[in-house]
Amino acid sequence: MSNGARALKIEGVIGALGAVVTLGAMGVVALQFHERPIEPILPIIPLVCVFFVVIAMGETFRVTLPGSRHTAPMATAAALGFAMTVESPHGTHAVYQGALVVAVATVAMAVGLIPNVIRGRPVHLPDLANRLICIAVAALLFREVPIWRGHTALDLHASWPAYILALFMVLVSAIALTVEVFLLASVRAARSHAPFGRTFEDEFRAASGLTAALSATSALIALAERPLGIAAIPLCLFPLVLTQFAVRRQSTIRRTYRQTIRTLSRLTEFGGYTEVGHASRVAALSMAMGHELGMSERDVLDLEYAALLHDIGQVSLIEPIPGGATVLAAPADQRRIAHDGAEIVRQTGVLDNVAVILEAQTTPFRQVREFDEVLPLASRIIKVCNAYDDLTGASPNAARRNAAIERIHLGLGYEYDPRVVDALIGALGRRG
Repeated sequence: MSNGARALKIEGVIGALGAVVTLGAMGVVALQFHERPIEPILPIIPLVCVFFVVIAMGETFRVTLPGSRHTAPMATAAALGFAMTVESPHGTHAVYQGALVVAVATVAMAVGLIPNVIRGRPVHLPDLANRLICIAVAALLFREVPIWRGHTALDLHASWPAYILALFMVLVSAIALTVEVFLLASVRAARSHAPFGRTFEDEFRAASGLTAALSATSALIALAERPLGIAAIPLCLFPLVLTQFAVRRQSTIRRTYRQTIRTLSRLTEFGGYTEVGHASRVAALSMAMGHELGMSERDVLDLEYAALLHDIGQVSLIEPIPGGATVLAAPADQRRIAHDGAEIVRQTGVLDNVAVILEAQTTPFRQVREFDEVLPLASRIIKVCNAYDDLTGASPNAARRNAAIERIHLGLGYEYDPRVVDALIGALGRRG
């Protein structure tokens, strides 16, 4: 099964689970309204309306985190606070209370998506399902799971000191958000063919700061709602709104930075030193191999930048190499191009790791075995990917692909790392 098919299958399971949670919640609420139409919910209608508006607004103003992660911090924090708020419909079962939380959050998120759909922004339904599952887990843990002699946290909250209740709410939110991270990691691991453990670690690190902020904010909303009423919701969310603007600006800067590197990588194409698309192809293949070899997200990002800029040193050549194929150049010329490229990158002052990768990209693998030389894994990956693309070109047929693999195998253990070559063959196989 290909990466895309595997990821779609997992996304389908998550979507189905989200649909079951949503339909189940809607069914419980509908059944309660059939038996007792409006009386139980009358006292909390203002609270429900405020949570509804805030969740819808939060879903409208989503943010994109590094790694193309789409999230809605304000909506998630408000929904988690709603799941743990003590103000509940009187005379109703905890199942109905949790179902009401999920039902209100579902409708509010759907309403919040409408402006994004109108503006043509992408809407990823599995992400929405992940958030709904997260909210359902929080409501379940706080309202329905017995924690002491058959009593739930909702039953015991009045007898707890405030700090104990606050810590428990933070813990519930953190567990619910960790479930969301787990589901996101499952999809990303399937899509990139990366080890799940590594992917989960990357997702957890990427979300750790936001998870802490959301857990604290949701607990603060639930606690402050008792003495302050509905005014607690916007007051507690205000710092998170400011943080969200800062995150949005940082994401914009990172996207601009990445686009600048991609533009710089085409300098050799515009100058006629390399084939059109060579750097992009090497970068895409390198990233696929990096994921398979278990590299962290930060290392894969450095690998991507280095792969995009791996031929930048060719601009120092007086006469271009035919076709830009450095694999066919003399070893001394390869080392000079790598050194010049590393020096160009060092001038930026912010890509030191990338410069180290570039400088070592032509080093034969035998020097690792014979002299215990430290050779970055990213350098070994780029060496193999660059050789493959130099030998096959932009539109390779089966014969050229087989010939390129055969030539690379001739240097196995001497020029190229066998483990990296295996990853190359695996990545090419998944591409069909």
